[in-house]
Amino acid sequence: MRKRRKTVKLQRDAAHRRSLLANLTCSLIEHGRIRTTLAKAKALRPVAERMVTLGKRGDLHARRQAVAFLRQKDVVKALFEDIAPAAAERVGGYCRIIKLGARQSDSAPMALIEWVDAPVTAEATEVAEVVEA
Repeated sequence: MRKRRKTVKLQRDAAHRRSLLANLTCSLIEHGRIRTTLAKAKALRPVAERMVTLGKRGDLHARRQAVAFLRQKDVVKALFEDIAPAAAERVGGYCRIIKLGARQSDSAPMALIEWVDAPVTAEATEVAEVVEA
């Protein structure tokens, strides 16, 4: 019988997967949108939305939880000061995944993940390319 699996393993052990998701989240916070594989984007969305929820709480404990996961204080500062206030009225669904088609080299399905409430800037118009680990 098929059982539901809560986490997507992405063919990595637990520590590598946690580091990968933390780094993808930091890149998403820093650049506003990133281009990655569809499987990584789908695994990233719940993690990124959990970080925005911590940012909306805004207390010291939430900030420390975010620093413990992301391990970059400047990214946590940007999350709490820029991204979380932009999503203040939104209850959930802070990220958007846009399918882009297959990558030319290995035909992996690619996707663009971005913030729904992000202000559009000249810097955010370029897509940050995530290096495959």
